[in-house]
Amino acid sequence: MTGKTNTGKVAKKEKGRSADKKKSPFAGRSREKAKDGAQEPSAKDKAPDGVKPAESNGDNLEGRLLRLQADFDNFRKRMVREKGEVWQRAAEDIIGELLPVLDHMDLALEAATDHDAPDAFTEGFRLVRNQMASAMQKFGLAPIEADGEVFDPNLHEAVSHLASEDVEENKIIAQTRKGYMLREKMLRASQVVVSSGSPEPCTAPVTDAADSVESTNAEEKERV
Repeated sequence: MTGKTNTGKVAKKEKGRSADKKKSPFAGRSREKAKDGAQEPSAKDKAPDGVKPAESNGDNLEGRLLRLQADFDNFRKRMVREKGEVWQRAAEDIIGELLPVLDHMDLALEAATDHDAPDAFTEGFRLVRNQMASAMQKFGLAPIEADGEVFDPNLHEAVSHLASEDVEENKIIAQTRKGYMLREKMLRASQVVVSSGSPEPCTAPVTDAADSVESTNAEEKERV
C-alpha cells in the first residue's frame, strides 16, 4: 500500500513540473540570461584594450597634476611681471616729480658761482645736491649726455638752431635743460641748441663809402 501511494505522489509531482513548463516556456531562458548578465561586467567597468582600470586612473591623476602645475607656473610669472610694471610706474611718477627740484639745485649752484657766494655755502649745497642725485640713481636714473653730441631726436629736443663756424651742422652747441633715462626708458628729453652749420656769405654788392656819399650829393643837387 505504501509503495502505491509513493508512486502516486511522484507521478503527481512530475505532472506538476510538466504543467509549469507548458505555462511558462521562457522561464528557463530568462533565468539563464539573468545568470549570464550577472557574470558579464558592465560597460563602465570595462577598461580600454591593453590598459587596466588602475593604470587608467593613475594616468588621469598624473595629467591633472601636470595641468595644475602649469597653471600655477603661469600665474606666478604673471604676478612677477605685473609687480615689475607697478614698481616701474611708481618709480617714474616719483622721480618725475623730483626732477624739477634737481634742476633748481643745479641753477642755484650756477648762480652761486656767478655771484661769488661763499665757498662753504656752495660746497655744502653741492653735497646736498649730489646726495639727492645718487639716491635717485639707485632707482635707475641716469643723465643723457648732450654737449658736443650729434643731435638725436629720440633723446634730444631742439629748442633753436644757430649758425656756427666752430660747430658742425646737426651737432649740439649747448644744453638748456638736462635729460634723463630711467633704466632703459627715456624719462625726459634734453633741451638743446643745435648748430645749423657755418653762416652763408653775404652776396649783396659792397660799394665804397665815398661813392655812396657822392651819389647822395648829386641827387640832392638835381632836386634843387
